[in-house]
Amino acid sequence: MRPEHDDGPGGGGLLVPMAWMYAEYVADELLVTGDLMEPATLEYRAGRDALALTLFLSDGAVADALPAARVDELRLLTAYGASWRRWVCERLTALTLPAPPAGQPDPDLALARAAWRWLEETELLAADLDAIGPPPWEPVGDDRAGEYGEARVWTPAWQLGLPLGHLAIHLY
Repeated sequence: MRPEHDDGPGGGGLLVPMAWMYAEYVADELLVTGDLMEPATLEYRAGRDALALTLFLSDGAVADALPAARVDELRLLTAYGASWRRWVCERLTALTLPAPPAGQPDPDLALARAAWRWLEETELLAADLDAIGPPPWEPVGDDRAGEYGEARVWTPAWQLGLPLGHLAIHLY
């Protein structure tokens, strides 16, 4: 692996997205520790990407264990009803305002944008948490009903990944 920046003669070295990779690593460790979801599922990926994006955009991941103040900050950022989506868009926009050095694109930001694009554009079939209906043991006439009568809707991946990440932080 080449260093993150190459200032030597010849230049043009490969920039390694260490900040993004570390944020993904910390997010993955939080989810694995919480044992909430199988790592091979799309829901797990949504949780990992939402957590990694939160870590990356909130001044990056920290070394070793997360300090209590940082855990509290992550809980607040990922809380249900919080304006996480707007916060992510604002932070991504703010990071693109300064021009990258030497005209090279920032590889960390490119991966963060790709993760955000996936979280926004990918929809997963999930229980409709906003639906209020009869108990699951009673038949439902809704054509969106699953096996046990629960309403299911297509939901953007970030709307599933964010609560999963929030729960993983609580279990940390």
